[in-house]
Amino acid sequence: MTFYRQVGSIPPKRHTQHRRPDGGLYAEELVGEEGFSSDSSLLYHRGIPSAIVDARPWELPDQTLTPNLPLVPRHLKLHDLVYKEADPVTSRRLVLGNADVRIRYAVATEPSPYYRNATGDECVYVERGAATVETVFGALTVGQGDYVIIPRTTTHRWIPTGPEPLRVYAIEASSHIAPPKRYLSRYGQFLEHAPYCERDLRGPVEPMLAEGTDVEVYIKHRGGGSIHVVPEHPFDVVGWDGCLYPYAFNIADFEPITGRVHQPPPVHQVFEGNNFVICNFVPRKVDYHPLAVPVPYYHSNVDSDEVMFYVDGDYEARKGSGIGKGSISLHPGGHSHGPQPGAVERSLGVEFFDETAVMVDTFRPLDLGEAGLAADDGRYAWSWSGRGPAA
Repeated sequence: MTFYRQVGSIPPKRHTQHRRPDGGLYAEELVGEEGFSSDSSLLYHRGIPSAIVDARPWELPDQTLTPNLPLVPRHLKLHDLVYKEADPVTSRRLVLGNADVRIRYAVATEPSPYYRNATGDECVYVERGAATVETVFGALTVGQGDYVIIPRTTTHRWIPTGPEPLRVYAIEASSHIAPPKRYLSRYGQFLEHAPYCERDLRGPVEPMLAEGTDVEVYIKHRGGGSIHVVPEHPFDVVGWDGCLYPYAFNIADFEPITGRVHQPPPVHQVFEGNNFVICNFVPRKVDYHPLAVPVPYYHSNVDSDEVMFYVDGDYEARKGSGIGKGSISLHPGGHSHGPQPGAVERSLGVEFFDETAVMVDTFRPLDLGEAGLAADDGRYAWSWSGRGPAA
């Protein structure tokens, strides 16, 4: 995270006594990144955060990954998949993944269990619906268009609150996820050229306190999955301060960067992790040179696989391909891609694009998860030529 927050009750000096009303001590916990050499927060618990009374394995959903062979671009129709309308954590289906990042999708109507991802940070995009995300740092109210950044090891749960099912697009890293370094000063403040700033970020504003005993916490970790039973409710933090905490950012608050001619994908970047970046495409005025071509030129991003999740609007470059809301396009490194036939001519003179999409570019190849294989339309690779393999 990039700036300091203070929530609830903390002592005037860190690592000093902080006493309860009855005279007992609160338990101070330091949560820090990179061997406590980077961002951190100090949390003050009513109970002992290390205490557990039971532990057992958690059998994770299908984690199988299948290489994209033969190498082809793919169209994955997520809305055509059959989902158990369960909770937004344990019902996530694996769409794409590699050693650095996994992309999962879920449709949910029920609250999730208490959950902690000890493998890496999560960036969860809320495609549709609304929820309260309860965390050990406090609660976040989130809805359509929100990115929810949840730091590694943060105990939390999702509670759907809207009349329609909650649809989430979960980007799970093996690293931390943060704003791009080029948007920040050397001290972590957003710079003037950044397309969003601190005012756009929503963090917890008050402690999240709950009562309970022998509470189950589901943990995803580098060895698989486990369930810990903790003797006191994990939401027992009376106060905290620091620069590491969950927060939400709505895609509508991203200010697009435009120009006289077509701008390259890095202007759309919103977050980054180790060996991947997250970009978004939002409704915007487009190129205003009199001879501009508003849709992208054909391009080979030779170091990346490109994954585009189409959320809303009409994506001009993909017209005629069958891609629509709820689609993913996978354009692998090694394959040049660009507008569908006729899209360039149709775009000439267009002044505004009404489109919303979330893009993940990875610097290692992506494999297909079980949901990616099930959602593949099998035809997208031939959409530029108009014909495929002989029957």
